[in-house]
Amino acid sequence: MRRSRFLLFIILAALATVVFLLLDGCSGEGKGNMVKKEGEISTYPVIDEAFDIIKGKGVYPVDKDMLIEGALRGMADTIGDPYSTYLSQDEAAAHKESLAGERIGIGAEITRSGGKYIIVAPVKGSPSEKAGLQPYDEIVRIDGERLDGNSLEDVVQRIRGKKGTAVSMTIYRPDMDKHIELSIVRDSISVQTVSAKVIEERGKKIGYISITMFGQETPQEWLDATNKLIKDGAESLIIDVRGNPGGYLHTVGSLIGSLAKIDTVFAYMEDAAGKHQPLATEKDSKLAYDEELKKMPIVLLQDKGSASASEVLSAALKDLKRGYIVGDTSFGKGTVQETMDLSNGGEMKLSTHKWLTPKKEWIHGKGVKANLEVVQSELFSEHIRLVPEVYSEGDYHDDVAYTQKLLTGLGYSVARTDGFFDESTSHAVSAFLKDAEAKEGNTMDRLFYTTLKKKVEEFRADPLNDDQLQMAIGYIHHKMTDK
Repeated sequence: MRRSRFLLFIILAALATVVFLLLDGCSGEGKGNMVKKEGEISTYPVIDEAFDIIKGKGVYPVDKDMLIEGALRGMADTIGDPYSTYLSQDEAAAHKESLAGERIGIGAEITRSGGKYIIVAPVKGSPSEKAGLQPYDEIVRIDGERLDGNSLEDVVQRIRGKKGTAVSMTIYRPDMDKHIELSIVRDSISVQTVSAKVIEERGKKIGYISITMFGQETPQEWLDATNKLIKDGAESLIIDVRGNPGGYLHTVGSLIGSLAKIDTVFAYMEDAAGKHQPLATEKDSKLAYDEELKKMPIVLLQDKGSASASEVLSAALKDLKRGYIVGDTSFGKGTVQETMDLSNGGEMKLSTHKWLTPKKEWIHGKGVKANLEVVQSELFSEHIRLVPEVYSEGDYHDDVAYTQKLLTGLGYSVARTDGFFDESTSHAVSAFLKDAEAKEGNTMDRLFYTTLKKKVEEFRADPLNDDQLQMAIGYIHHKMTDK
C-alpha cells in the first residue's frame, strides 16, 4: 500500500513538472520554446505578423528601422510614465550631451514663432556670434534645404554636428529686408552649471551660489566656487536651484557631502519590491571640500521649476535641519531613471526606483514645501521671447496677451490681458516706448519687442526686484546676527 502511494506521488510530481514546464513555456508568449527564425524581427509572432502586414500591404512605404523604432517607443509609452521613454541613437547622444560639461554646436538660442525659426540671441563668444548671426534673424534654409514640416527639435538636430564641421544657413534679416548666406563652423560650447558671488548686507558677507543643473562637471565647479566664496570672506550660503530640472543623483550626493557630516543618510532608494537602500554621504577622494562649508548657515531658494536632483538637495537640507527653504513648493519628481543601451544604438530610459527623503517621505506629485513661501513677480517665470510680427490697436493674438502680461509686470496699466489690443494697451505701449527713450508710437514691432526684452532682463538682473532672494538674504542675515 505504501509502495503504491509512493508510485502515485512520483507520477503526480512528474505530471506537475510537465504542467509547470508548459506554463513556463507559455508565459511571455512562448519564452523558451520560440527561437528567432531567419527573416523574423522578434520571437513574438504577433509582432512579426503586424510588421509583415504593414510592410507588405500598407499603401504608405515605411522604413524597416522606423517601424522597429516606433514599436520601441510604443512600448515605453504604454508604461504611462512621462519619465520612462525610448531614446533613438541621436536622442540618446543629445541627452548625454545635455548633462556634459560642454556641447558641440554653434551657440545660439532659437525659438519658433508663427511657423518661423527665429534667432533669439547668439551666445557671447560662440561660433554663431563670430559668424555674424543676430537676434531676429530668421532661418530659412539649412545646408540648402528648406525647413518646411520641421519641428523645433528637428531644426536643432540639423544644426548640430561634429566639432570642426560647418553648417551653411540661409537667414532672412528683417532690418535689411534681404537674405544672407552664412557658414558656421561647429565648436565646443562650454556649459557652466555653477556661478557664485558675494553679497554684502549690513556688514555681513553672504555667499550666493546658483546651480542650473547637476551635470558631470558640477562637483568641480561647486568646489571652485565655494573655495572662492570662502576666500572672499563669505560667512553663510544661499543656494539657488530655481528652474533647475535636476541631473545626476551622484552629483547632488557629492554636493550634500560637502555640507553635511560623512555617513549622513541624505535619501533612500526604493526598488520595485519596496526594499529601501540608504544613500549616505561619502568622502570624495578627488575633491577636497573646505570643512568650513559644514558650519555655514544655509538657505536654499527653490521654485516650481526645481525638480528631481534639486529636490533631493532641498529635501535633505530640510529633513536634516541643515538648511532653510525659501520660495515655492518644488516640482514633485520622486522617481529615478536608469538608461540602458540597446543594440540599435538607442537607449531605454526607465524609472527603476523611487527616491525618499531622509524621513522616508515620497514627494512625487507633491513636491518639497518651502519653510517660507514667497510669491515672486511673474516677470521671473515668464519665458522671454522675440516676436517677429507687428501688432497695432484692434489686433487680437496670443503675442499681444504675452506682451500685456510683461507690461503689467513692469508697472504699466493695462485693462486686459486676454490678447485684444485695446486702447489701454495702446497707451501702455506708447508710455513704455517713451520711458525707454526708444521712439514715439504705439505699435508692437521689432524695435518695441527688442526694447521690451531688454527691459525685462534688466528687471530680472536687479536683485532688489527678486522678492524671494531678498527674503533669503533677510533670513540668513538674521541667523548670522544671532550667532
